[in-house]
Amino acid sequence: MASKTNFRGSFTALVTPFKNGSLDEAAFRALVSWQIAEGTHGLVPVGTTGESPTLSHDEHNRVVEWCIDEAKGRVPVIAGAGSNSTKEAIELAQHAEKAGADAALVVTPYYNKPTQEGLYQHFKAINDAIGIPVIIYNIPPRSVIDMSVDTMKRLFELKNIAGVKDATASMVRVSQQRAAMGEDFNQLSGEDATVLGYMAHGGHGCISVTSNVAPRLCSEFHLAWQKGDHATALKLHDKLMPLHTNLFIESNPAPVKYALSLLGKMDEKLRLPMVPVSEPTRVAVRSAMVHAGLIN
Repeated sequence: MASKTNFRGSFTALVTPFKNGSLDEAAFRALVSWQIAEGTHGLVPVGTTGESPTLSHDEHNRVVEWCIDEAKGRVPVIAGAGSNSTKEAIELAQHAEKAGADAALVVTPYYNKPTQEGLYQHFKAINDAIGIPVIIYNIPPRSVIDMSVDTMKRLFELKNIAGVKDATASMVRVSQQRAAMGEDFNQLSGEDATVLGYMAHGGHGCISVTSNVAPRLCSEFHLAWQKGDHATALKLHDKLMPLHTNLFIESNPAPVKYALSLLGKMDEKLRLPMVPVSEPTRVAVRSAMVHAGLIN
C-alpha cells in the first residue's frame, strides 16, 4: 500500500536561528511555538530556508528533533532530508523517520546534474530505505536540474513517494502533474509569489518562506481558499504580495531573517557564504511588512 499524504494549507519552511556561531535552540523553539499559535498548518525544518547546506549533520539532526519535540504532534513536520549524495540523503531521511517526522522533504540532487534515470534511482534508493512518505523537492533555479513529469509519475508508483514541493513557478506544471498522477499526488507550492495561481490550478498548499514572518495571514489565505472564499483569498494575497517578492530581492533566507529580527524573534545571523542584506533591501522588506500590517 503506497504512503499517501494529505498535507493542506500553509507549511512554514523554517529558518534556523544562530547565536555566537552556534544554533540558537531557544529562538528556534520559540519560533515553532509561535508558528503553531498563529495557525500555521505544518512545519518544514532544515530545508533551503533553514540553511541546511551550512549545517553539520549533527546540527541538522538536532534541528529536526527540536522541531518535532516542540510541535508535540499539534501539526505535521516534514523534515528536510536532501543531499546531492544519495548515501547522505538516506541517512538524513532515516534519522527523520526515527525522530518521528511525518514525512521527508528530499531535494533533487544539486551540482551533480544527474539524468532523469539518475533522479529516479536516487529517489528510489531513499524510498526503499525508509517507511515514511517522501515529498520530492523540485527546484530547478537552485539545483539546476528539473525533474520531468514522467519521472515523477514513475516515482509515484513506489510505496513512499507521496507528492512534490514544486518550486518551478510554472502553473502549467501543476495541471500536468494532476493529469499524470491524479488528485492523490500531494502538490505543494514552493513559490510564495505564485501561490494563488498554484491553488487555482489544483494545488493543495504551500511550503512558504513568507509564513516565517506572517504566519497568521498565510494561514488565513489558505483557509479562505479552502472555504471557496476566493475574494478574501485574493485580498490576503494582495496584502502579502510585497512580502512574497521583497523577501527574495536577495538570496533567501537573508531577507526573511532580517524581517524576523524586526519582529524580535531572533538575531539576524547567517552563515557564510550567506551575508546580511543591503540597506536598499532592508527598506524594501520594512515597506512590505508595513503593507502587510506586521509593523508600523
